[in-house]
Amino acid sequence: MTKHKCGWCVGDDLYEAYHDNEWGVPVYDDDTLFEFLTLETFQAGLSWITILRKRENFRAAFDNFDYKKIANYTEDKIQELLKNEGIIRNKLKVRATVTNAKLFMDIQKEFGSFSKYIWAFVDGKPIKNKLKHYKDAPANTAISDALSKDLKKRGFKFVGSTVVYAHMQATGMVNDHEVGCFRYNVV
Repeated sequence: MTKHKCGWCVGDDLYEAYHDNEWGVPVYDDDTLFEFLTLETFQAGLSWITILRKRENFRAAFDNFDYKKIANYTEDKIQELLKNEGIIRNKLKVRATVTNAKLFMDIQKEFGSFSKYIWAFVDGKPIKNKLKHYKDAPANTAISDALSKDLKKRGFKFVGSTVVYAHMQATGMVNDHEVGCFRYNVV
């Protein structure tokens, strides 16, 4: 018997594996939160499958998403990244990743962890929506608007409300699995 999955992932093995194992699972680990924030930054304006297909290239290029290292990238390293055909070579997004890494650590200092900061926007627990079809999911919400506004105020780049909402979905701050999906009650 085939398990029902959210319609957006069906038909692509990589997408299905991501859906089945990661998407919507609550993430409280700062390292993983930074990885998703970085990937979402690069996803802005592109499809998520494009980013997933390049994920390992991003991991290699960006020192396994080590924000402490990324925060100290030199201009030479930035130029090296801009020549890396395995990633999205967008100058603004590469530079934003370096900026965001620095600001990520500022938030850690202020709140004790990035996780404490970001999860406070949903009172520390996932919002469980009741979507019948994945296309019913909003592109943004009042919470993603507030989080986006706060991140921008702190200087973060490529963190519009839609990008932030996608980050919230990916990291389980919101459960947007379809109610009929086998993952809905698991995450």
